[in-house]
Amino acid sequence: MKHRPITTYALLLGSLYIIGPSMAVASNEVSAGSKPERQSMEKEMTQHTYVGMWVTDGGHIRHELLPNGRYDEARGTRKSAYQGRYEIKGNHIDYWDDTGFTADGKFVDEQTLHHGGMIFRRQ
Repeated sequence: MKHRPITTYALLLGSLYIIGPSMAVASNEVSAGSKPERQSMEKEMTQHTYVGMWVTDGGHIRHELLPNGRYDEARGTRKSAYQGRYEIKGNHIDYWDDTGFTADGKFVDEQTLHHGGMIFRRQ
């Protein structure tokens, strides 16, 4: 086995953190566990009633809930201003942005989302 120094990376709630140098052993082993969970979540979100485009009145903020459990938010002319993952439980939505902040919202009906002090409507 060949030992070599590497930089360790950690993925936590959709954010990548550089931890620092460590030692690793070259190996052909592949970690199991996360792929079936991800596929299950993707299937669940694909069929979820709230997946799709949500837009503020006037269209300044466009919030797309993707079927793979990710979201992409555009603001004004800035496409993909914010991206991250989301989970929906009942009428509550939690967001974990790739830059590290979190947020939440509430679907008041199938056409209206309250999030961050704003009202989004299904497009």
